[in-house]
Amino acid sequence: MGLLGQMGDMYKLQKEAKKIKKELAKTHIFSEVNEVKVTVTAEQKIVSVEILNDEILSDKKKLEKAILEATNKAMTKAQQIAAEKMKAVMGGFPGMGQ
Repeated sequence: MGLLGQMGDMYKLQKEAKKIKKELAKTHIFSEVNEVKVTVTAEQKIVSVEILNDEILSDKKKLEKAILEATNKAMTKAQQIAAEKMKAVMGGFPGMGQ
């Protein structure tokens, strides 16, 4: 493949990556632990933290743990989704995504 072909492939890759990034920003992932619900985007940005039951507010340690666990679960899911989407894009280019 010549230089122009490689440049064309890189342009396609950049274009597809931008498209995926927009999709990831719109994809919301939810995780709930002990009445705490965390929502993140597939770009790994926190959208919201909701306390579904006010009773947990009286137990600071339990609340902190629930927020931490729910956030970590949601972020892990977001990473997996992002990796799958990017792998699909990279798989179409020689030497990438394998």
